[in-house]
Amino acid sequence: MSPLLTLAVRFMGLSLLAIGGVTTIIPEVHRIVVDVHQWVTDAEFTQMFVIAHAAPGPNMLVVTLIGWHVAGLPGALVATAAMCAPSCTLTYVAGGVWQRFSGAPWRSAVEVGLAPITVGLVLATGWLVARGAQDTGWIAYGITEIGRAHV
Repeated sequence: MSPLLTLAVRFMGLSLLAIGGVTTIIPEVHRIVVDVHQWVTDAEFTQMFVIAHAAPGPNMLVVTLIGWHVAGLPGALVATAAMCAPSCTLTYVAGGVWQRFSGAPWRSAVEVGLAPITVGLVLATGWLVARGAQDTGWIAYGITEIGRAHV
């Protein structure tokens, strides 16, 4: 399969799982990009993540950087579109349904249940990024988590 098609398929699927934003799926993005396809090293992935968060704009820029690294400008465009289009479409459709059931008791349960899941996924991202840093001592982990709390 071509790198562009692989980027599109992988990020389209991940897009639909990104409840709470791209940061929640960074561990899976890391697994796919570093372990499965070996497009970048662990350190390069961490650098891309840090650059994406340091740059102004959405935190999903890491996907654009990965696409750029894999296939240049076409890769950046495909990866970005694949990450945005499915989740935007799903959000638009689900938003209409969500408003129709505004008084339903299950709606509150879903909202309350998704909060700890999102927090756990964000903490997993912090752990992954700290692990990819050059200095992997407890001080590095602590600084990473303090920095993540302020993002």
